[in-house]
Amino acid sequence: MILVIDTSRDGLEFLLDENYKRVETDRQSLALPTETEKFLSECGAKWSDLSAIGVVVGPGSFTGIRLGIAYAKGLSLGLNIPVIPITAFDLYLAEYPDAFVAIESAKGDFFVAAKGLAPCTMGIDEVETKQMEWTRTVGHKPFDLRTALPLIKSKLADGTFQPVVPLYLRPSYAEQNFKCTQN
Repeated sequence: MILVIDTSRDGLEFLLDENYKRVETDRQSLALPTETEKFLSECGAKWSDLSAIGVVVGPGSFTGIRLGIAYAKGLSLGLNIPVIPITAFDLYLAEYPDAFVAIESAKGDFFVAAKGLAPCTMGIDEVETKQMEWTRTVGHKPFDLRTALPLIKSKLADGTFQPVVPLYLRPSYAEQNFKCTQN
């Protein structure tokens, strides 16, 4: 069984084979361990039933991404199973391969990607122009976490998964505002 965890947005999302659950919470860090165990139990699964863990690595909430990755890595080490990274772009493009993905960020710009366009950030004016190069634009509605399972299975089968690192498309707030002074 493959457990997929998404903490990149508000709340928590879980997928275990065909079982899906969304948990509304404003305290992801407190809820994640408890809700994961509860979800496994609701699915009739045990930790030992897991063969891999998938985790959404971004883009999205800076803290949420770090939390999900750390938790998934901890589980994978304890269970001695692989952890497979997946991006929100992977999920959108699996369902809409011909799309321009534009996900509104909390900073007034957009996280964007498409086939032939590496993930980056753009302002609204650039998004409005650039999206015309693709047949559709997605990202304004949440991705469907259920699309993760075939992608993760494919990565496991051909061994193409990369190390689990966050997909940050801009520096953190602290990095942007850090001012170093020398005496």
